[in-house]
Parts: sequence; C-alpha cells; structure tokens
Amino acid sequence: MIDALDLRPTRIEPDWPAPPSVGAFVTTRETGPSQGPYAAFNPAAHVGDNQDHVDLCRRMLVKEVGDDRPLLWLDQVHGASVQQHWSDTTPTADASIATTRDYACVVMTADCLPVFFCDRAGERVAVAHAGWRSLAGGVLEATVASLGVEPGSLLTWLGPAISNAQFEVGPEVREAFCGVHPEAASAFEPSPYRLGHHMGDLYKLARLRLERLGVSHISGGHFCTACESRFYSHRRDDGVTGRMASVIWLR
Repeated sequence: MIDALDLRPTRIEPDWPAPPSVGAFVTTRETGPSQGPYAAFNPAAHVGDNQDHVDLCRRMLVKEVGDDRPLLWLDQVHGASVQQHWSDTTPTADASIATTRDYACVVMTADCLPVFFCDRAGERVAVAHAGWRSLAGGVLEATVASLGVEPGSLLTWLGPAISNAQFEVGPEVREAFCGVHPEAASAFEPSPYRLGHHMGDLYKLARLRLERLGVSHISGGHFCTACESRFYSHRRDDGVTGRMASVIWLR
C-alpha cells in the first residue's frame, strides 16, 4: 500500500518576480510511487513505467495545481508547434500557452530545457520543451509570438536541463545553430572526449535566442539534470528513465 503522503512531488519553484496570479513549478524524482529506473515521481506515460503509478502521479499533479484544474498534456515531438487552447485530446506540440484559468500548461523533460514564460501583468503564461532540435527549430520564437505581447514585457525562467559540461554533441548540432546565427558559436566548446564534437550549452543557446527576440528578463539556468540525482536524465540513464513535469497556470 502506497502512503498518499509519499505521492506528493518534491517541487522546485521558479526564482523569478512573477505576479501573484502566476503559479509554476518543476517536479523532481525524489518522492512518489514509481519504482526501479522510474523512481520516484514519473508522470510520463510513454517511457515504460507502470501505468497505475503514472496515473497516480498525474492525479497528484492536479492536486498540486489545485481547484481541480486539468493539465494540458502534449505529445512532444521536438518541434516548434505551440498549443494555444484547451484540448480534450493530447495535441502534438512542444509548447503551450494559457490566457484563462481553465487549465494548466505542462511539458515533460529529462535533459531537455523547460522554459517558463509569463507577462508582467500576470495574464498570460506558457511553457516550452526546448531540447536542441526544438531550440534550433524555433520553439521559443513561436511561443513568444503566440503569447501576443511585446517581448520586453515577458518574464522567463530556464528550468532544469543538462549542463554544457555533460552535453557532448556532434557537428550537425553546432551547424544547426551556427549556420543560421553565427553568434551561437559562443555556446559550443571543443569536446575533450571526441575529435570533431563539441560541448553544447542549452542555457546559453536559449538566452541568445530570447535576447534576440527582445526578451530582457531571463532567470534560472543553473541546474544540471545529468549531474544531480534528484533529476531524471535521459543521457545519464541510457534512455531508461522517467520525466520531470514543468507546470504553469493562472491562479
């Protein structure tokens, strides 16, 4: 029998000056019902975990948000599509926005970068799943455009992702960024492990793109999912692992 108190996730809340109307957090893997490589709070239904445990985690997330507010889950495909309204199905997208209090936005990550957004008025929120493919494909640009406000009025927070010290990438990844924006070269350093490879900095790549859009308030970006055991890491755990949930909503 699982104690209900053990289901409640350990949370990290963004350290940003969001208005009181904005609620947001990222779960960690520290407490919850999941077992084995998925221990302990895994809300991802696509990774091979026990479905009963996944369902328990999802129900507890609804309780964490409160008011029986449903969560808008996405079928994430490392693209740049943004879901802009509630859907009873699971839409294919890598970001979502909310301008009402009818639902909460959520993305799942395990090394990729979750990027939180809100406007200074506390009337619009969004969260994006920004792995390197989504970043290169323009998911941040698409999210900012979908929010429909001046970029300078946005607050952003960069949640837990793999750090540059752990993120070795091939030449095709560097070219995907530098071939379009040469200044992205500053986010790559030669790998000490393999010739022709680089250590990529997702946080810096995201900052560069947000700054280019005119977003001036960017906080967070000091985690490493591959280094810290409280996080799931696809790379560290050879692809057999759970996912953290990044959730944002309007209170």
